[in-house]
Amino acid sequence: MTDRRLLPANGRVAADHLRGRVEAERFVRGEAAAVRVPLTDLWADREGTRRDRQLLMGAGVTVYDRDGGMAFVAAARDGYVGYVALAALGPPSQVSHVVGVPASHLYPAPDMKRIEVARLSFGAGLSIVAASGTFFETAEGLFVPRAHLRPANRPMTDPAGAAQLFFGVPYLWGGNSSDGIDCSGLVQAALLACGLPCPGDADLQERAAGIPLDDAEPLRRGDLLFWPGHVAMAVDGDVLIHANAHTMAVSYEPVAQAVQRIAGAGDGDVTSRRRPALTPPRG
Repeated sequence: MTDRRLLPANGRVAADHLRGRVEAERFVRGEAAAVRVPLTDLWADREGTRRDRQLLMGAGVTVYDRDGGMAFVAAARDGYVGYVALAALGPPSQVSHVVGVPASHLYPAPDMKRIEVARLSFGAGLSIVAASGTFFETAEGLFVPRAHLRPANRPMTDPAGAAQLFFGVPYLWGGNSSDGIDCSGLVQAALLACGLPCPGDADLQERAAGIPLDDAEPLRRGDLLFWPGHVAMAVDGDVLIHANAHTMAVSYEPVAQAVQRIAGAGDGDVTSRRRPALTPPRG
């Protein structure tokens, strides 16, 4: 494997399992950590000039190196490698609940009239230790509305329904939250919410997400359509939802219209269609 997005090696340091396969000054096993802020960027470079993806609160990472306020990490959700701010990380935690609505807030007390501490996106993970009326209390002593959370061990069952929660969210290159999201971020959020593995970028998803479909197979809800550098999800046989630069938002579009528009813009034809597994993996 030489794809730098999935290769935990940067010349300075490399994962121990890559010993003999890559060159590095040192090889390490890495240390477990977790994102402790609502949202942080996963950068392609240590200087933080090019964002690849984003990580939400509670996301697990393996830290391979710390240098100049940045950590070189691999994300637990998909193995994506990059740099995050050290200040965004803390000890690993046991996520018991995840945000199951487009967005929520953390409060300093179980009182909706108090000024919020932070905004949380769909998919953010929390360690809940107690209940207080209509709020749950986190391990950090903060509070979140109970109605906004679902148990982490009870995944959703409809990827398209999860994707539809992002309708209207602005398009953001490399985005993974309801503050802003791109095409592959939307698909990954939808599949992960249903307990289905999914890589982070559209080209990786086209190779690994679900099973390939024959061109004659009618589209079903949740099926994926791929173009060069783009992915969308069917909400039924005729309509898809996708984060796209055409509307600069997550929007619905008839499949036939999208195919014609994208080809007309010179961005190519559909390259493949895939169907995610209908039943989340157990174990």
